[in-house]
Amino acid sequence: MNPNRGDHALEFEAQVELAPRSTLGVGGRAAHFARVTSERELYAALAWAKERALDVRVLGGGSNIVIADAGFPGLVIEMAIRGVAITDLGAAVEVRAAAGEPWDEFVAAMVSRGYQGLECLSGIPGRVGATPIQNVGAYGQEVGETITRVVAIDRERGERVLFSAEECEFSYRDSVFKSRAQDRFVVTEVSFRLNLDTPPALRYAELERAFAEHPSSPTLAEVRAAVIRLRRAKSMVLDASDPNRRSCGSFFTNPILSNDELDELTRRAEGAGKIPTFPQSDGRVKVSAGWLIEHAGFARGTRDGAVGLSTQHALALVAHDGARAADVVRFAQRVQRGVWQRFAVRLVTEPVFWGFPSGEGSLPAAETGA
Repeated sequence: MNPNRGDHALEFEAQVELAPRSTLGVGGRAAHFARVTSERELYAALAWAKERALDVRVLGGGSNIVIADAGFPGLVIEMAIRGVAITDLGAAVEVRAAAGEPWDEFVAAMVSRGYQGLECLSGIPGRVGATPIQNVGAYGQEVGETITRVVAIDRERGERVLFSAEECEFSYRDSVFKSRAQDRFVVTEVSFRLNLDTPPALRYAELERAFAEHPSSPTLAEVRAAVIRLRRAKSMVLDASDPNRRSCGSFFTNPILSNDELDELTRRAEGAGKIPTFPQSDGRVKVSAGWLIEHAGFARGTRDGAVGLSTQHALALVAHDGARAADVVRFAQRVQRGVWQRFAVRLVTEPVFWGFPSGEGSLPAAETGA
């Protein structure tokens, strides 16, 4: 795979609408916009922005961003570098995928070849380059389990950097790219080690139930199909006919609590039923954010004007016709505030926020009363 294949004269556009490039469908314009199809073009775009002292954001599938109504005043770079290369390792393969590859198309191709390790991550929108940033996970799998190397451009030094899996510092919905070195690196390529002749991962209760009466071990393709069915039932796949289609998917991460915090939650939740919990390797406990939201009084389908919760999944915020980014922020803060007041648990947002004057990169802080 040649990261510089397909070079062309790089074009910079002005005042480009971003809402159509976001699955949430809200937000203003990018002051400057460029689409890159190679690392060489990426270097050129970053240099162009540096010469003009412009902030830069990288756009993939637009499935995990909230763009301010005022838009973004810097340069938005659409990541469109394509290419996949496969190396046979015997009992496994190494697959190098360029950052601009559409994620679900990539997963489908790996499953069709019999490569195990990504099947439960089917149906997720976006592009390959975004997956290591937040350690994308679903139905018992995370990309951090199979990623062996990430190639990125260091914006500070202007050079190509290779990250091992350990150096990526993967954890639940997090990595070095999202936290400690946010916005410093632009991912251009991701390498995965996928297994041959290995049964699919069935670690998630909902997925296990789907195959409870299956006469034999399901195939990778059957697991992929089941995951997509489950996601579709929750409006978690892109579907133009779905009234819940304009969302970022899960808007909040599942909180991970200490034993003391869990005790306080349990005390406050007395009488509300069993709290869905998932023990973590470090002794803490992950708690269902969807359960917290619904039991704080926000039923599925709850709306405030043009923004509300999905009718199928309490974790998804949906923008309906006429919605603005400010409405999304206001409703998200209302949900955060409600969960805090009911359970003393802080909900952390999953999408990234572009162009907001305060809380750049994340949801502006809600008044929780803490």
